[in-house]
Amino acid sequence: MASGRPDTPSGRADFGSATAPDTAPGPPAAPEGPGPFVAFVESERPGGLVAHWDSRRRRKHAEPGRPGRTWWDPRARGWWIGVLFAVGSALFALGALPGYPEAVGTRADAVTFFIGSLFFTTAGFLQYRESVDAANDGPAHGWRRVFTYRPQRIDWWATGIQLIGTLYFNVSTGNAVRADLSAQAAHQHVWRPDALGSACFLVASGLAWFEVCHGWFDWSPRSLAWWITFLNLTGSIAFGGSAVAGYVVPATGQARNVELSNLGTLIGGLCFLAGAILLLPERTEGSPTT
Repeated sequence: MASGRPDTPSGRADFGSATAPDTAPGPPAAPEGPGPFVAFVESERPGGLVAHWDSRRRRKHAEPGRPGRTWWDPRARGWWIGVLFAVGSALFALGALPGYPEAVGTRADAVTFFIGSLFFTTAGFLQYRESVDAANDGPAHGWRRVFTYRPQRIDWWATGIQLIGTLYFNVSTGNAVRADLSAQAAHQHVWRPDALGSACFLVASGLAWFEVCHGWFDWSPRSLAWWITFLNLTGSIAFGGSAVAGYVVPATGQARNVELSNLGTLIGGLCFLAGAILLLPERTEGSPTT
């Protein structure tokens, strides 16, 4: 994974996939990260060798990509994360595509969003497990790792908040399938969880962006990780705009601006789709053959 830094030059070692900051060899020379979080550490080893620890690289490369398996590797969890996010994103974009609701009917359109949300949740859970499993601390196996509490880690917050957001989308899209909702119920059970899910995605995408930038901002267009988090942040902003435009007026049960809401969902879905596809080459980046 590229992480906002050039490839490791001669005289430097990359221990991003194996070592946590508090166990890094040698004294940390330059810890970097937003706020209280550490996303990147340089440590000097004996002989002048400088080793790198990178939060995202540790997580994404905890399961090494197999050479030649960039686009098809169903035995790898990282591959499934990318594929499931891609399918969910494509379904959200499809559901918001102009003319699609008229072609299939409003109920089938709502079902499209609901199925897409299930793909989001499955991918979000796998990504959360990827985060907790990559850590050196806590229980080594089983469900106890799922419920570990690691507030000092930015990736734990990012993946956990995103997973919560997908659950809100499950509730919102699932309720939207029902045809018997009153105006008040549509406001409470469709729009409100949609707005909360969009807010969770925005916070999670922001944290992931900060993790890759090792701070509040970085310009690294040669980095796959930079593009992935940039696209996801852009998609989350679009989803947030969609939720604002799709506000359901309690008195009437009608969305405030359906066209603008669908446009935000379409842009967000396409951004998420592009980011999900880039997860696949990121997973095998650095392998002898990708």
